[in-house]
Amino acid sequence: MGITKLERRQRIKFRVRKKITGTAERPRLSIFRSNKQLYAQLIDDVAGSTLVGMGSISDKAGQKSPRQEQAAKLGKAFAEKAKAAGYGDVVFDRNGFLYHGRVKSFADAAREAGLKF
Repeated sequence: MGITKLERRQRIKFRVRKKITGTAERPRLSIFRSNKQLYAQLIDDVAGSTLVGMGSISDKAGQKSPRQEQAAKLGKAFAEKAKAAGYGDVVFDRNGFLYHGRVKSFADAAREAGLKF
């Protein structure tokens, strides 16, 4: 019997996480995609703490819009919040998800809003 979708994503996640880590100067931008929502956070792996966190569930007005538009709105809002906290340069961690669809929309919007990764 083959591996499940979740096991496949975990393998990719661990393979990527071997190579990237977040520091206080350049934190890791980790995203999580559920069926309905998208969550993002900046993580300092050295200290083991979350610096900035945000999710699409916090935007009640955007809940009626398509999920890809929600991801773009979240990316823009997250980039502004991260820059306000003093983090302009980050390491992107797609968390085992394909760089496609909502993940790509989020990343493109965050880049347009001024985050560098």
